[in-house]
Amino acid sequence: MTLQILWFVLWGVLWAAYFMLDGFDLGAGMLYGILGRNDAERAAIRRTLGPVWDGNEVWLITAGGATFAAFPAVYASMFSFLYLALLLVLFALIFRGVALEFRAKGQGPAWAKTWDISLMIASLALTLLLGVAFGNIFRGLPFDAQGYHGTFLSLLNPYGLLTGLLFVALFSVQGALWIGLKTEGELGRRAVKTAGALWYALAILAVAFLAASYFATDLAANYLRHPVWLIVPVLAVAGLAAVKIWAGREKANLAFAASSATVVLTTFTGIVGLFPNLIPSRSDPVSSLTAFNSSSSPTTLTVMTVAALVFVPVVIAYQVWVYRVFRHKTVVGEKPDSLDY
Repeated sequence: MTLQILWFVLWGVLWAAYFMLDGFDLGAGMLYGILGRNDAERAAIRRTLGPVWDGNEVWLITAGGATFAAFPAVYASMFSFLYLALLLVLFALIFRGVALEFRAKGQGPAWAKTWDISLMIASLALTLLLGVAFGNIFRGLPFDAQGYHGTFLSLLNPYGLLTGLLFVALFSVQGALWIGLKTEGELGRRAVKTAGALWYALAILAVAFLAASYFATDLAANYLRHPVWLIVPVLAVAGLAAVKIWAGREKANLAFAASSATVVLTTFTGIVGLFPNLIPSRSDPVSSLTAFNSSSSPTTLTVMTVAALVFVPVVIAYQVWVYRVFRHKTVVGEKPDSLDY
């Protein structure tokens, strides 16, 4: 049971890490054509993403792999219940990556416009779909011992869409702050101001999400049973307030750090409320998939724990090295030594 709880926590950590790291990539992609007013500014935004976006996606692969190995029943059910939604997520991931890599590999305005639009649409679609998926997991899916009774359209319920919009606002603010952190001059200042303006929409959606979660989900049950866990959403709210304070003072580094913490704490607000469920059932709570009835054998979990202790620090060290190497700001109009993104 200890290993099952440990891997439930690690499952949450991996998803939180992915949302924190790829969140600013997706947010910058959504704002790419809005903040980038000319080719030089758009090239600068691409150069802030080029060295890190694919490394950030490692955490999505890791989260998926951990789900497959630690909770195989959950993995199988997700790809059965949410097949079309996850297929759309895959297409969005492909188009986002292709858009970043192909944008500077061709000539002509039509080529550039095609991939610029693809980057923005793919980033928005991926963010919205991830939010809708997790919103429906928080809400619970309509399945029982006989199988799944929902459709793709049933996922587009008000609570799922609200969670999707929350993800869009959360990642947009973080993406704007990333651009403000990594670029100089007018583009950087405009990005930080945009983050401050978007913050109001994020705050409204966050309040609506918390209120809707109380009525539409069972997430509040764990907090009512164990009030000590209220520290997680309280810290998330504090982080959100810190974003506004530091963005207003044009401190992009502190605002970005607060935004990243807010993403992690918002994710764990849902994870704490879910425990021990991984996919709760709205139709038949007894059929819910939990950390205890859907996990792998103790031997498998033990081997995975050892592997995680060895390889996860390697991945973290590599990413720290990458961010350190590419820590300098991007100058608008500056031609890089290597092939431009």
